[in-house]
Amino acid sequence: MDRTVKIQITGKVQGVWFRASAKDEALTLGLKGKVWNNPDQSVGAIAQGPVDKISVFIEWCKNGPPLAKVENVLEVDIEENVHFTSFEISRSE
Repeated sequence: MDRTVKIQITGKVQGVWFRASAKDEALTLGLKGKVWNNPDQSVGAIAQGPVDKISVFIEWCKNGPPLAKVENVLEVDIEENVHFTSFEISRSE
């Protein structure tokens, strides 16, 4: 069963290769979606894929890449019919 989730990661998560690392992790897990920087210095993402792989991705987001200092990860399921064909770094949501 697939799940689509919107994630917000706060802390020192911009300027530390978070988006590029998140894309690499998502592609390794076979997920689709996108990741972007928010104006409030947080990082946002939408990830879509098998429930177990989404759980692994969310756990990865709680630590992020080595230079990140994650303070909080919020996740919200998206029920609307959204389909992604790849996982991309985006300028905004």
